[in-house]
Formats: sequence, structure tokens, C-alpha cells
Amino acid sequence: MAESTGCCCKCCLRLIISIGVLSLIVWLTLRADTPKCSIQYFYLPALDKTLNTPKNGTLIFELRLQNTNKDKGVYYDALNLTFYDNPNRSLSHIIGKYTIPPFYQGHQKKAKRRESVEVNNTLVLGSGITNRPPPVFRVDLATAVRFKNIFWKWKSKRRMLVVAANVEVNDQGVKVNKKGIKLKSGAPKNGYCGRAQVVYRNETLLSQWTECWLCQLDQRHFCLSHLL
Repeated sequence: MAESTGCCCKCCLRLIISIGVLSLIVWLTLRADTPKCSIQYFYLPALDKTLNTPKNGTLIFELRLQNTNKDKGVYYDALNLTFYDNPNRSLSHIIGKYTIPPFYQGHQKKAKRRESVEVNNTLVLGSGITNRPPPVFRVDLATAVRFKNIFWKWKSKRRMLVVAANVEVNDQGVKVNKKGIKLKSGAPKNGYCGRAQVVYRNETLLSQWTECWLCQLDQRHFCLSHLL
């Protein structure tokens, strides 16, 4: 009888340990760090006093994307960039938009995209006057990302990525901060808000299902211990 009880206790202990290990694996699989985004270069020739080219309606920028995950690659949807003439959302106007096509980024990889976009020169010059000194612009980025574990073909659900940053420009039309300017969490953009809610609800349902499953296992263990 004692041997039978000891054997059952060992089986229960092994089952509990197995469940704990499985839960840890599931958590590590689902856990993923959001890519880091930053503006490395920002140049408006129209505001460059050394050139005196106020009619140049071009914005040149460089976006850096860093995937810090050690075991997950990132699938980016189209990255929608919107540029504003003022950091204050209630007073700002769109001066230009640009879309970077979808792409895949490997684990612990960095990607840089240097692009140029045509902007509303009237608003750019107006910002250079009203915001002096010095003019400050805002950059919004909206996209969705999926994560892929490098050990198997599993892909996560889409996760919203909406970030923004203020960019201060000097009298040469270049951003004042020599270091990269990190884009931080911002308000949801139109066209992505609904998708964000769906992702959030899916994650909530998954969490509730996991808690229910673990609760049922605990109840079974409790009943088994009483039977023994």
C-alpha cells in the first residue's frame, strides 16, 4: 500500500513538472519583443539656408528597424509613414506620406531604409517660420508585425505597431539630434485600430483558455489526491 501511494505521488509530481515545463515553453514561444524603430537621418533641403532652395519640396529620411529577438524573425506589413508640420496633433497638418513595402527581418537583425518623399513645401516653410527657433516636425509610423520562431514554421498573429517621434531641425534642414531618434508608442492610426482590437481580443481569449485549462488540471489533481 505504501509503495502504491509513493508511486502515485511520483506520477503526480512528474505530471506537475511536465505541465510546468510545457507552460514555460508555451510562454517563451508566444513571448516576443516589439521591433525598435528610430529615425537616423532627416533632411529638408527647403530649410537649408546654405543652399537657398526654398522651392525644393523633398524630404530625405532614414528609418532604422531593429529586431532584438534571439529566436524569432519578424514579418512586417506595409510600413505607413506620415509626416506632420507640427508636434502638436491638434495643430498639425500632413506634409507628406510614404509607404515601405512589406518585408521579412531575421532574428537579431537590423534594417535601414533611406528614402525620399515629396512634401507640401508651403507647410514646410510655414513650419520653419512659426516654430522658430528651431522648427519641429512629427513622424508617425503604423504597421502590423508577425513573429516566426526560427526552430519551426509557426507564425504568430499580427501585432499592432504604432509609434511616433518629434524631429527638431536646424537651419541647415537637418535634424538637430545627432543620434537616432527613437519612435515611441503613439495613438492608433485609422485603418489599424480595428485590427489592433482583433489581435487584443484573440490574445485575451487565449489567456482565458489557458487559465481555464490549467484550472481543470488542478481540479483533476485535487480529486486524484483524495481518491488515493
